[in-house]
Amino acid sequence: MSHQRATPTKRSDRLLAPGDGLRQWWSGLSRVQKWGFGVLGFGLLALLPLFPPPFLDTPGISFGGTMAQFAMVAIIAIGLNVVVGQAGLLDLGYVGFYAVGAYTVALLTSPDSPWNRLGSSGLFGEKWAWLSCVPIAMAATAMAGLILGIPTLRLRGDYLAIVTLGFGEIIRLLADNLAGVTNGSRGLNQIAYPHVVETAKYPEGVFSSGNSTGTANYGTWWFWLGLVLMVGILLLVGNLERSRVGRAWVAIREDEDAAEVMGVNTFRFKLWAFVIGAAIGGLSGALYAGQVQYVAPPTFNIINSMLFLCAVVLGGQGNKLGVVFGAFIIVYLPNRLLGVEFLGINLGDLKYLFFGLALVVLMIFRPQGLFPVRQQLLTYGKSARKLLSRADDTKAAA
Repeated sequence: MSHQRATPTKRSDRLLAPGDGLRQWWSGLSRVQKWGFGVLGFGLLALLPLFPPPFLDTPGISFGGTMAQFAMVAIIAIGLNVVVGQAGLLDLGYVGFYAVGAYTVALLTSPDSPWNRLGSSGLFGEKWAWLSCVPIAMAATAMAGLILGIPTLRLRGDYLAIVTLGFGEIIRLLADNLAGVTNGSRGLNQIAYPHVVETAKYPEGVFSSGNSTGTANYGTWWFWLGLVLMVGILLLVGNLERSRVGRAWVAIREDEDAAEVMGVNTFRFKLWAFVIGAAIGGLSGALYAGQVQYVAPPTFNIINSMLFLCAVVLGGQGNKLGVVFGAFIIVYLPNRLLGVEFLGINLGDLKYLFFGLALVVLMIFRPQGLFPVRQQLLTYGKSARKLLSRADDTKAAA
């Protein structure tokens, strides 16, 4: 009997997709081993712009710039994953929070803004202005999430999706029409950025656009900064997942009515997810404003919001490392195909076609994403699994 039970398990193991096999291998590691592999993995990722493999390099654009863009989109994907993947709230206007974060930094530091606070010294001196604006941008987007969430989070499903879609468009249209504040469609220029490692070769620092040559160019430095922020956010979100808040989010995502019957304050925890996700989106917007040093309304259109959601769906909703991989695909593929022609067609211009086809195929064969979240007991999970394995061993021995 024990042999008959073991046979189907082995067959199912052979049918596992690569994402499932990697996920099971990862879940079998101890916490110390996970930390070791995590430090090694992110260390190698940090060295990637300095030693780009030929098969990964982007000939049409700087590889460091591509990785910097990946870090920004990965932070957005992690924040959107809190809202969509963890709490199960369909947010189609997440680009609005991205815009609020970017415009907060731009309005406070651009010479074209009437609210410019850039001074010669202090927290808003040229050297520290961007860093001072980052917490302000996160607070502003968290407040925007709170203002949007309080009246709308009692809605569900398609209704919530339509409301958030409208929010994203409202932010973009406000930025386009409030010409006296945001400079309208002309945008805000000369936004502050970190002035660090100023040398004779780079008098404005390594984060300035003047550092545009070599592998350690300004794109690489922005990638390193984004990577540090990404690791910090992953640790924060990981701790939230294992807390009472994370368990409440999972309960709401699986069945909101059942969670409410069991005593979970669903509105409060959904609002927490919305505010936390908004703050993370604002951080990425601040990162974008400092790197590009220019903010304009067309950047925050609905198409970009769909691409952010595409990163979460491709990677695997609820899996924070999976959505980081999804963000890499979203950013890397168009840059890799930039300038590559097939039958006279520039393949870089067909990125939306490729992403659409990828989503269709994924929804048919693997609707949970490339790296789906592992369903497990969040409280006392390790102890429970040990007890269950002992019970199985006892039955097998009998």
